[in-house]
Amino acid sequence: MNTQWSAFMQSRPASAVQPTADACVLNDLSHFGLLRVSGEDAEGFLQGQMTNDMREVTAGHSNLCGWCTAKGRMLASYRALRQGDDFLLQTPAGNMATSLKRLQMFVMRSKVTVTDASDELVRFGLTGNCVEALLQPHFTSLPDETNSVVEQNNLILIRLSGEVPRFEIIGPVDESISLWEALESGTTTGDSHYWALQNIRAGIPTIFPETAEAFVPQMTNMQLVDGVSFTKGCYTGQEVVARMHYLGKLKRRMYLAHISGDFEPKPGDALHAANSQSGQGAGKVVDAQAADGGFDLLVVIEVANAENEKITLGETGPALEIRNLPYEFTSESE
Repeated sequence: MNTQWSAFMQSRPASAVQPTADACVLNDLSHFGLLRVSGEDAEGFLQGQMTNDMREVTAGHSNLCGWCTAKGRMLASYRALRQGDDFLLQTPAGNMATSLKRLQMFVMRSKVTVTDASDELVRFGLTGNCVEALLQPHFTSLPDETNSVVEQNNLILIRLSGEVPRFEIIGPVDESISLWEALESGTTTGDSHYWALQNIRAGIPTIFPETAEAFVPQMTNMQLVDGVSFTKGCYTGQEVVARMHYLGKLKRRMYLAHISGDFEPKPGDALHAANSQSGQGAGKVVDAQAADGGFDLLVVIEVANAENEKITLGETGPALEIRNLPYEFTSESE
């Protein structure tokens, strides 16, 4: 974390935020890392690595994308955006070392540089029905669609999906501190758990080291959240991803679920269904956060068992209550 930003955050009053519908919440997002991909071949390089079309990442649009092995299994998930001629890839901090090392291995003769920009730029989020009114005095216009971007005064503002309006701000430390101070009188401070819960309820998958290589993108609904392009051309793992899209029948996909009690699930935890015939088990936890006297989860489950069988955490853990995602499964994901 940027040392100036770290000192600033330590000086702010902390508050534990419960996820209520009317909360107006500021979130430090330093638990995410940031990769910078620069050079005249940057777009072409990333086009050959990521699941989404990097030509669509512009000054006005960001996207989600996955990075796969040759077998089509996701190593990491990112939010991709532009800063001038450079690309920025945001991912959980735990993915940074592997992402940086492996991406640099693939550069080869391309005119591309991949660096860790986590300390260069601050990231923080703003969630709640109040946020548009709070942001309007500081931006001449706000992004009007999910994944759209506005840049002003060196600050990048991204509209994200969610139950209520949600934005992320990325920028230099001085400008970020000034904006945070201007916003905090009308908000309360959240933590990384609160922000993760918003992603879970929005149905946005996050790949952690514990789940690296566990899922093909479609298993985590990446195609339903603008995270996969099926027309962009070749990239690592594309043949497997495309084959499942055009020829295969998706046997696993991601669901939103809830469990009661204090049995805390973790990314990568195994799920159990008595009638599962798969050698890979009934499914895995993608992410989970405390909510409503238990935990909300994103889980990848066998489609055949998800709605008709009792699914539990492990063989003896609590049962999952499947809830509705904020988007519908398409016919191609059946």
